[in-house]
Amino acid sequence: MSNFYLDNPSLKHHLHHPLMKRIVELKERNYTDAEKYDYAPVDFADAMDSYEKVMEIAGEVIGEVVAPNAEEVDHIGPQVVNNRVIYAPGTAQNLKAATQAGLMGLSMPRRYNGLNFPMVAFIMASDMAARADAGFCNLWALQDCAETLYEFGDEAQRQAFIPRVCAGETMSMDLTEPDAGSDLQAVMLKASYDEANDCWRLNGVKRFITNGDADIHLVLARSEEGTKDGRGLSMFIYDKQDGGVNVRRIENKMGIKGSPTCELTYKNAKAQLCGSRKLGLIRYVMSLMNGARLGIMAQATGLSEAAYREALAYAKDRKQFGKAIIEFPAVYEMVANIKAKLDASRAILYETSRFVDIYKILEDIEKERKLDDAERVEMKKYKKLADAFTPLGKAMTTEYANQTTYDCIQVHGGSGFMKDYTCERLYRDARITNIYEGTTQLQVVAAIRHVLTGTYSAQIKEYQAETLRPELDGLKTRLAKMTEIYEQLVAQVSDTKDNEYIDFQARRLVESAGHIVLGYLLLSDTHRNYEEFIRSAEVYIQYGEAEVNKIKDFIKSFRIDKLGYYKQV
Repeated sequence: MSNFYLDNPSLKHHLHHPLMKRIVELKERNYTDAEKYDYAPVDFADAMDSYEKVMEIAGEVIGEVVAPNAEEVDHIGPQVVNNRVIYAPGTAQNLKAATQAGLMGLSMPRRYNGLNFPMVAFIMASDMAARADAGFCNLWALQDCAETLYEFGDEAQRQAFIPRVCAGETMSMDLTEPDAGSDLQAVMLKASYDEANDCWRLNGVKRFITNGDADIHLVLARSEEGTKDGRGLSMFIYDKQDGGVNVRRIENKMGIKGSPTCELTYKNAKAQLCGSRKLGLIRYVMSLMNGARLGIMAQATGLSEAAYREALAYAKDRKQFGKAIIEFPAVYEMVANIKAKLDASRAILYETSRFVDIYKILEDIEKERKLDDAERVEMKKYKKLADAFTPLGKAMTTEYANQTTYDCIQVHGGSGFMKDYTCERLYRDARITNIYEGTTQLQVVAAIRHVLTGTYSAQIKEYQAETLRPELDGLKTRLAKMTEIYEQLVAQVSDTKDNEYIDFQARRLVESAGHIVLGYLLLSDTHRNYEEFIRSAEVYIQYGEAEVNKIKDFIKSFRIDKLGYYKQV
């Protein structure tokens, strides 16, 4: 028997973070749902007990069903038959098991048949799912599209679609087109209003659509004739039951094979406008993408978890020169670094999730009543932190997933190159994480603003002010010195007032901020659970210190006139 929640104490640690008290208090609206629903909690302890029980159920389903199916799903993959996607048998079994266990619609309000769980719990289930099968994690986690539907759809749309998601129907977000990848302003799928039938009609092609034959789609389309930028785009809801969208093909991908990535053709497909016209990209897709990026952070963290377990098990079992290879410094250093990057990834994943929870719940409460001054300040604070930590976390966790799975193969040596070992699949699955839902380079573009405006510096100061157990003073002092270097580098680069040079050094500044933030988060985790995290804190801060010093040497020795050379290359 394998339970992916119970065998991982780190998950329980993050589920019981002190900030959860505030999150649950806001999410449950003083526990008034207990009067209407017999499964709603009556107080904080009851709510946490519910989360624990559902995470145990999720851990069991993922450990007992999803994980054993992963290799077969990777080998078989989905197929297109008569313009429809047929999942691999294991994928269909996974979805059925998740639905029967009540794991669909976790975060949706109870009035739509959801469990009203906070984002932290939803992300935790995604984290576990990715450890088992990153491709299945995509299908399961796309139910988060219902969050966008809930936030921006009207009540009739919520009533029509959200209960279906909670009952197990799947979702997709149809954004990318052959000529519109990262530049979504170039989307040209045409939306025309059909006056005779009082609906919208969609025509065109979408490409690289994850789970493209889903039951319910959120579609970005051009509703304003004659426009060419983001102001002419709106968001639409397409219901597969209405027909008009066919799967032209499934992409033959390197990894995440169980998740069908489709090219779709829209032919006069009936659709509903979601929200207001012209805000599809400017407001709705930005919200949708931020949620998706948090999901990819969970996927990357789950992959790092799997890589660590595979590397450690093999290093303990494999013997060379008369002893287990874990005893060789070159190997145990790799394994220790994988674990440190895993724990650091999980730290920023759940910190970001908590930030998102608080501001999103307060925004929802604001639709019901006027917020008081303190709540408004709180909402603004956590929204800013979520906006800052999402791109930072997406960049750091996905780059680490690529590094950890790479090192996992290296620990396995030649065996790791063979399909007989799980690490080969993990490596292929991880490669997409720092590409889709915004490449690492695009995350840097989003994060550098928070470097230059001081968002990260202000939050680092808050972490510095926290009281930690005395045993951590040495590590805290080293982080303080790293922070001094970071502040000097930010000043040196920004003082040039040269936007091209600032863009050139942006990645290094963002990475420096990331190393410091993750270091402080690990210290906080170690303060609460010393034995579980002290080794990772020591290893990660040592690693981050070396990286920040390398960045310092690069920036301080760089002449701006060298930039021309880099442009020519």
